[in-house]
Formats: sequence, C-alpha cells, structure tokens
Amino acid sequence: MVAALALASAAAAAAPNDKVGFSIIRTGGRLTSESMLYQGGGKAKVDVVYSAILVRHGGQAFLFDTGLGARIDAQYGRDMPRWKRPFFHYDKPIVPVRDQLARAGLPAVRRIVLSHSHWDHASGVVDFPGAEVWVAPPERALVGKAGHGADNIWPSQVGDPGIAWTSIDFRSGPYRGFERSLDVYADGTVVLVPQYGHTAGSIGMFVTTSSGRRFFFCGDTVWSAAAIDAGRPKFWLARALVDADARATLSQVRRMEALRKHDPGLTIVPAHDGRVQARLGFFPGWVE
Repeated sequence: MVAALALASAAAAAAPNDKVGFSIIRTGGRLTSESMLYQGGGKAKVDVVYSAILVRHGGQAFLFDTGLGARIDAQYGRDMPRWKRPFFHYDKPIVPVRDQLARAGLPAVRRIVLSHSHWDHASGVVDFPGAEVWVAPPERALVGKAGHGADNIWPSQVGDPGIAWTSIDFRSGPYRGFERSLDVYADGTVVLVPQYGHTAGSIGMFVTTSSGRRFFFCGDTVWSAAAIDAGRPKFWLARALVDADARATLSQVRRMEALRKHDPGLTIVPAHDGRVQARLGFFPGWVE
C-alpha cells in the first residue's frame, strides 16, 4: 500500500513535537427516540449527528468519513428508496465539510478514510475531487456493486469513475484485541482496524492525541455509546435494515466492552452519538 508507506515516511521525517489531534465536523443532525438507536433504549429524544472527523498529524490531515456533503439533497432524492425515508432522513440546515474548511481558511483534504460506504458517511466524497479514498478491501468490493444489490451504498456518491480508491492493507499485525491493523504513521498515534459486521468492510480508528488521550472511533457498529454500556445491539428494525451481519456486529460490541474494561480511559466515539461528540466539542475546536 504505497499511500500508507508515504504517510509513514513523512511522519518519520516530522519533528517529534508535531501535534496529533482531531476535530469533529458536524454537517447535520436530527432528533430521534433513544429506543430507535439500541435495544432497550429509553423514550427520550436524543441528537443523532452526521459528522466527519478531521485528523491532524503534524502538517498532514485527513478525514475519517465525510458526513453529509454539498450534494446530499440530490443524492437522497435519487437513491434513497421512498419506503426507507421515514426511517432515514436529516434536518436542515446541512453544512458540508468542504464549506466549513473553506470558511476556516483550511485547504481541502487530499485523503479520506471511510469507516464504511453508507450514504451518510460517503456523501461528501464527491466534494473533494482527486482525493484518495481509503476503504477496506471487502468494502471496495461493495462499492463496486453500488446500485446493484449493495444496500445503502449509493451510485450518486461512489459511482464516479474518477474517485481514487485505495484498498487498506492491514499489515501492522494485532492491535488491542484486533487481529490485524494498519499503523498509519508508523508511530502508534493513528491505527486503523477491521471491524467487519455492520458492513462487510467496516473499520474503526484508534487515535492517541499529543496529550496522551485515547479515542476509538467505531463508525456505525453502535449508534450510541450507551449500547456498549448496556451490551445491547441496535433496535431490531434498525438491525434488519442496516447491519449486514447482525451477529458479527454484536460480536464487535462485545469487543468494545472488553476494550473499555481493559482501558477505562479510552473514549469510544460512535459516528452518530451527539451526546459523546458534543462533550468533545465541534469544529473549529480541536481535541489534542
């Protein structure tokens, strides 16, 4: 995987005091009952967010997921089946990552890592033409089937033949209970791991910031951190609609339970958990 080798080489040449951190870029959200997020959840309304994670390592940066992009309305109108729209939607306004970066005077990213390729994670890929888009090999196979049996993966988002896909080579060996991993910068600060279940190629990301704080971004393996505390899967209808392998997904929930017990200082950040993300703060703030 030439791209990862290039990142590792650049990191090795960087100054040792280069900062490592991340910023959560909220692109949109909606309110829903907690009971819709996991089995046994309460009736209270909770904030479901659509976010991207901007990871900074010294002078380099990449996105982990994209949230909702500038073309989401057209994408949704074209590719979201009408019968699913009562279950999957978003409130206005939408503020795409591309626009937020531009307003902050930051350059467009040149690299995107997708936790998986569902519509609310890959919408903004087309906002960054020419960017490398990293996915696990099984997810790359799903992307090739968008619109032809790959549920929740939309041709309007991933069908452009000009997208520069890169398959992740998990060659760094076991890491924190995961059998395989990729140490992106070869210094232990950003590590990608397979987390197959929600989709055939879902991945998670460990980040250790400059201050030593530890985080695990788990994509859509759970929608609420409370599900990990309770050891519960998603609400049954949600499991049926979105989890490719419900049993494997629950196995990943158990793995995160074990992670948290082994490392109580680890903060697990689900992709849509507004409570966890709000406590960390949103862009333009940084966690370092």
